[in-house]
Amino acid sequence: MNRTTSKLRTALLPLLAALVLAGCATSASVDPASIPAAPSAYKENAAAVATTTAATAPQSQGTWWKVFSDPVLDQLVEQAGNNNNSVKVAAGRLAQARAILRNTDADRLPQVGLSGGAVRQNNITTNRVAQTTVTAAANLSYEVDLIGKLSLNSDAASLDAKSREALLRSTQLLVQADVAQTYLNLRSLDTERTLVRDTLQAYRNTLRLTEIRFKEGDVAELDVARVRTEVAATESEALALDRRRAELEHALAVLVGEVASNFAVAPTEWATALPVIPAGVPSTVLERRPDVSAAQSTMQAAQARVGVAEAAWFPTFSLTANGGYAAPEIKDLFKVSTQAWGVGALLSLPIFDGGRRKAGEQNANAELDIALANYREQILVAFRDVEDQLSALRLLAEQSEAQSRSVASATRATVLSDSRYRNGFVSQLELLDAQRSELRNRRQALQVKTSQYLATVGLIRALGGGWST
Repeated sequence: MNRTTSKLRTALLPLLAALVLAGCATSASVDPASIPAAPSAYKENAAAVATTTAATAPQSQGTWWKVFSDPVLDQLVEQAGNNNNSVKVAAGRLAQARAILRNTDADRLPQVGLSGGAVRQNNITTNRVAQTTVTAAANLSYEVDLIGKLSLNSDAASLDAKSREALLRSTQLLVQADVAQTYLNLRSLDTERTLVRDTLQAYRNTLRLTEIRFKEGDVAELDVARVRTEVAATESEALALDRRRAELEHALAVLVGEVASNFAVAPTEWATALPVIPAGVPSTVLERRPDVSAAQSTMQAAQARVGVAEAAWFPTFSLTANGGYAAPEIKDLFKVSTQAWGVGALLSLPIFDGGRRKAGEQNANAELDIALANYREQILVAFRDVEDQLSALRLLAEQSEAQSRSVASATRATVLSDSRYRNGFVSQLELLDAQRSELRNRRQALQVKTSQYLATVGLIRALGGGWST
């Protein structure tokens, strides 16, 4: 070792030691008290919703829709998982994040390259005689991660990929819930269409009877006009329901990735099961909901990037090496006498950058504040969603019971009014009022039932897609 090398080493050692002793770059800390804690229990009592069936057996997060025991729904959800474009976009963004992670990890590894070339030039030292130089070389460079900047950058990229993976799961869950709710609305509409058309048929029967009685002189023309009005109005309602069904079917086609012109769901009896979903322990929501997980990973990535921004104040230390051959003729290129090599070390530290590093640090801290606020908001929204659906299911169960009594009374009133009308004891107006009341109550009962199904899907989504007993 010559004297120059020894002096260089002696000069660098204190600086390198100082950098190591200064500590590796670390991610910014977040006060745990600033993050909302999971409540010990839900305010709404999940047991109160168990009015139709016992609690359903637990399902995995990926197949929660099977608790509805509807083969058509199973097929539609599976089709949406394969073809939905929102899911494909989220999957593409995950692939991008993973590619960025691989690119970031590559910065922590030695960079090796090969080069070769031929140059012909004149030189004043050779009396301007043109000469040819043929070269072949290998180059190596490596940035020593003394303070952990590269590892923190890699950690941030890894957390970004983790966030994208959670967002993909969140998108899948959202699409699954949208398919389920759209399908359930479709089945509810099919039932309502049947109900309205049955009522329409009853009105038409009443119209025929009224027309016969009018011809016989038992009733006035006003009675015929009233029934005809009810028939026409109910026909209009039936057509409006047909239009709404077509729109729902088209929306479902987009969700499953099909052209609306080629997609159809045949009307059938609504036999979908209504499960009861156990809410479980509140803390599991934070573990299972993918949107909360994504927000947490984004916050942690922002923490790591604060450390990266702070590391910009420290010097960077790189090692380089190269070796190869240079000769005037290709045939002489790999002779021992044409060998050349070199090694080096580079320590760099910007002295004045116009405030660039300070601005970068401020930006990283601002990003962390934003990510932390988003994470807090996502936690609050998650518990609000669960409480919303639990309260909805509890109140809908009570409403369903009350509406069932109303339907029973309205049905009985229609039977009595029809009998009395046929025997001439009451006017036709009383019968129409009874029929309208029954139809209205039956449709309201159907709306309550539909809301129970939709709230059940909403609760499953709020819980993160699955549950455990």
